[in-house]
Amino acid sequence: MSTKEKQGFALYFLFAFGLAWLCQVGGCMALLQQGNTALYQIALLATMFCPAVGVLVVCKIWRHQPMGIGWKPYFKGRVKYYLLAWFGPMVLTLLGMALYFAVFPSRLDTTGSYLAATAGETALQQLEQQGITPVNYFLISAAQAAAYAPFINMIPAVGEEIGWRGYMMPRLKERFGLLNGRLLGGIIWGVWHWPLMLMVGYEYGTSYLGAPVLGLVVFCVFCFALNTLLDWLYERTSCIWAPALAHGAINAAGGIPVLLIDPADAYYAILGPMPVGLIAMLPALAAAVGLTLHEIKQEQ
Repeated sequence: MSTKEKQGFALYFLFAFGLAWLCQVGGCMALLQQGNTALYQIALLATMFCPAVGVLVVCKIWRHQPMGIGWKPYFKGRVKYYLLAWFGPMVLTLLGMALYFAVFPSRLDTTGSYLAATAGETALQQLEQQGITPVNYFLISAAQAAAYAPFINMIPAVGEEIGWRGYMMPRLKERFGLLNGRLLGGIIWGVWHWPLMLMVGYEYGTSYLGAPVLGLVVFCVFCFALNTLLDWLYERTSCIWAPALAHGAINAAGGIPVLLIDPADAYYAILGPMPVGLIAMLPALAAAVGLTLHEIKQEQ
C-alpha cells in the first residue's frame, strides 16, 4: 500500500467513524434528553451511510478515482449465493435460537410475555381474539422477516457495505492476510457501534450480565462472524448488493427470537437468544471460521 493509499485509508476511517459517532451521539442525546424516538431513528439511518460517505470522499475528492465497488449483479452461476444472502441469516438465527433454548429450556416462553410487555396486554388479547397465538405470531413474524424485510433493509445496509466490505475489507486482507484481515475488520466494525451500546444499550440493553464491558467484547466477536460471512458473499458475487441483502436479512431476523422470551430474562441477553448473544451466535461463528479455514486451505 503506497503512502497515498495509506493516507486515503486513514481519511476513510476519519469520515466513517467521525461522522457516524457524531450521528450516534446526537441521536442518543435526542432520545435520552427529549425522548425523541423519531430523531434517534433518523440518526441511526444516517449513521449507516457514513462509511459510504467516507468512500466517496476518498475516491472521488481525495484520489479522483473510481470507487471500485461492484454494483451490477450477475446471476449466472451465482444464484445460490444470493439465495444464501437472502435466507441464510434467518437459518443461522433460528439455529442459534434453538441452541440457546436447548441450553436454557426454562427461558423459552410461549405465553406472549414479551409482546405483552412491549405492545401491551390489549394488543395480546386482540391477537388472541383473532385466533393468533403467541407462537403463531412468532411464526408469522419470522416468515415476514425472511420473505420481504431483507429487501427493505438492504437499502440502508448498502451504505455500510460500500464502506466495510466494498472498500475496507479488500485493503485489510491485502495488508494482513485473509484471517487477520477479517478479524481486524470485525473488531473495527464492532467498535464502530460502541457509542450506541454505551449510551442507550444497543443490542443488549443496559443491565445485562457483565455490562457494559462484556457486551462490547462479545459484539465484536459477533461482528467478526458476520463480517466474514458478508465478505465471503462479496468475494463470490463481486456485487455489493449480495452482502447488503444479507446485512438487511440479519437486521430483519435478529429481533425475532425475543418474541419467545420473558422480558425478565433480559439480564441474559448477552448469551441469547438473539444472534448477537454469545451462545446464539455459535452457528454463524462456526460458519465464518469454517469458510475462512477452507479458503486458506485452498490458497495453500
